[in-house]
Amino acid sequence: MNEPVKRLLVMGPSCLAELVMAQSLFITLKQREPEATLGVVAPAWSQPIMARMPEVDEVWSSGLRYDEFDIRSSCELAAKLKGRYDRAIVLPHSWKAALIPFLARIPERIGFLGKQRYGVLNERRRLDNLVLDQTVKRFVSLGLPEDEVSTGQFAIPRPRLTIDRDNLVNLRIAHQLSSRPAIGLMPATQCGSAQQWPPANFHQLAERLVNDGYEVRIFGDPKDQVVGDAIAQGLLHTHNLCDKTGLADAVDLLADCRQVVTNDSGLMHVAAAVGTRVHAVCSSSPACTPPLTANAQIHYQALEGSPSFQRECLLGHTNCLKNLDVESVYTAVSATPRPVRFNAQ
Repeated sequence: MNEPVKRLLVMGPSCLAELVMAQSLFITLKQREPEATLGVVAPAWSQPIMARMPEVDEVWSSGLRYDEFDIRSSCELAAKLKGRYDRAIVLPHSWKAALIPFLARIPERIGFLGKQRYGVLNERRRLDNLVLDQTVKRFVSLGLPEDEVSTGQFAIPRPRLTIDRDNLVNLRIAHQLSSRPAIGLMPATQCGSAQQWPPANFHQLAERLVNDGYEVRIFGDPKDQVVGDAIAQGLLHTHNLCDKTGLADAVDLLADCRQVVTNDSGLMHVAAAVGTRVHAVCSSSPACTPPLTANAQIHYQALEGSPSFQRECLLGHTNCLKNLDVESVYTAVSATPRPVRFNAQ
């Protein structure tokens, strides 16, 4: 990796949180080789978020799941990529993700060992979990010479998504949002009930924030709409935006929030990447995939059974989240300067 490479391809991850973290790699690559063309293979649904990353020049939509094998789809995508790139960096650990740049005959193919990828990768890195102890570190390390990452001490650029101010104005009008300062709530998680702060806690927090003069915005995808309705029930100045906004809209609306309170989720990383203060309630390890911002507070109790990476609590009680009381989170949110108090109407 000593010679300048003008055409780079990244086989991107397939979940929102990791796609945002991957921007740290994209920034690193462009800092090292500013004239290079950077292409990314990413799921079709991710197009709006990829469009907010100025480092990315080309996006190749993929409906492929790396845990499923579809040789026809892999060959079709590889045919489109053939002859276009000099180096491929494979972020997913699956064999299938490494197969596509191999079939595309990309000369340099870099990734971590595992999943019998000896034949399809020609620069194979050993993953030391103690040195590369964060997901974002693993991503960035693959864009650097191996001798620069052996100690784990290298720069990690923070993701920074661009904001469409015109779209934000239109969204505020379309959803009849007020002039109150906004707090975002993200009750969903991609990791199951073991990672979810109770919706009743979100409701109590929303009620207190509304009484303090805030507008509350609840973010999520279609499956979160019922939970969003439960949180917003009976509250003025509270908007359940689940299933009412696209991914790009969420970027802009989160940038417009003063703070967010969130489970460990993809939207947590989006909020961090637009500069909004993040309060993350967490039962998994806060060290592995933290929000990549200095403007964050992790609410983590480290009780028995923590950190948990399971979808369901192995102890059957999720006390690490249930016992994280509303008062402590409310106090943390209130520690920033408060807006002028409104009278409820």
